[in-house]
Amino acid sequence: MRYLFGRPLGAVSAWALGSGAGALIGATLGETLPGLVAGGGAGVLLQASLDALRGQRLMRWIRGAQDSTAPRDTGFWGELAYRIERALRQRERQLAQERAQHAQFLNAIDASPNGVLLLDGNDAIVWCNPAAADHFSVDPERDHLQRITNLVRAPGFVALLQAEEASAQPLLLSDLRRPGTLAVLLRRYGPGLKLVLSQDVTERERHEAMRRDFVANVSHEIRTPLTALSGFVETMQSLPLSEPDRARVLAMMAQQTSRMRTLVDDLLTLARLEGSPRPAPDHWFALDPLLEQVQVRTQSLSGARHALRFPEVSGIELAGSEGEIDSALTNLLSNAVRYTPEGGQISVTLRRLDDGRLEVAVRDSGIGIAREHLPRLAERFYRVDGSRSRDTGGTGLGLSIVKHVAQRHGGELGIDSAPGKGSTFRLLLPPARVRQAQGALDQRAEVARR
Repeated sequence: MRYLFGRPLGAVSAWALGSGAGALIGATLGETLPGLVAGGGAGVLLQASLDALRGQRLMRWIRGAQDSTAPRDTGFWGELAYRIERALRQRERQLAQERAQHAQFLNAIDASPNGVLLLDGNDAIVWCNPAAADHFSVDPERDHLQRITNLVRAPGFVALLQAEEASAQPLLLSDLRRPGTLAVLLRRYGPGLKLVLSQDVTERERHEAMRRDFVANVSHEIRTPLTALSGFVETMQSLPLSEPDRARVLAMMAQQTSRMRTLVDDLLTLARLEGSPRPAPDHWFALDPLLEQVQVRTQSLSGARHALRFPEVSGIELAGSEGEIDSALTNLLSNAVRYTPEGGQISVTLRRLDDGRLEVAVRDSGIGIAREHLPRLAERFYRVDGSRSRDTGGTGLGLSIVKHVAQRHGGELGIDSAPGKGSTFRLLLPPARVRQAQGALDQRAEVARR
């Protein structure tokens, strides 16, 4: 508290010194008392002038940008300058910290896949993150302070903004300028301010639709053979059948039972593929013995009605699940046999691509497939011609199983086809899951030396 008493003490000291000096000068001139009074007043005036000068320097610093340090005076003005500067620097640090936190918060919202849109009381855009700009097809800078209803005219969205009470459930919008479906949620905050949250649910809606279609298709596919079996059983129970008719009915019952068993097996295979971990990348098996087994099954299914051609011994080993690769190849060749007329050709070829991938291609000279069906061909239960697929015994799940097997091994399924020109199904496996057996490498090296 010394600086509080410094100013009165300085004034008294200045008066005392001034009075002493004035008294000495007055005594010389023979006017001691007037000299005393004048000297004291001059001392106090000088002290007040110095004090005012220090205050003026502090005020000039306060009015400026405060980039430099405050005036370093002693006494009251020096203490006041120090305290003001310390408070200002502390406030600047707090503001910088708050700006950094605000910037981090905005960066976090910018990185969010969900849209955030802030509207004022007139539904004008105050701020939006990139996701919201993409969802509503707006420009954050160009459309700043523009009414959102002038830019997004979807009736459902306009009704959502104009509703007196915000709905607790998100609104699904699919009539925006961008393709897809948005889930939009409105929250009110502050005096008339609105927070619009949006989420792209296109994939979720598509998967939900696929799930509904899947359940409906499974129900239909299982109900069809069950209805047939029920009718056959009722016929055998209620009608006296001759031995030939009885044998014919039993054969049709066996056919429907086999069809339903195949469908259930395919469904269980899909469930196992989707619910199990990916095949280990260090479990190697030889491809040649597997192709021999698949060739035997294909010949049995074909019944010598097609010209079959399989690759020679390749010495290739694959990493992954031998059972899954077997299932994929069996499904591809089963489809080729079903949809290739008698006398047609079916071939299996192996080829290492330039990027190291292995291509296992199944080609047929069958009826072919129109181009518009190719993107959806591997969907569950998707059929180009449903009646024809049922006649040939297909379940509509084979290519979906092949696609899942390829993806689980880090590969992909490629399809090339045209009506009347046959089809080619290519199973592409990554280089990390393909290698040449050591024995085959030694044999090739020996041939090269010869």
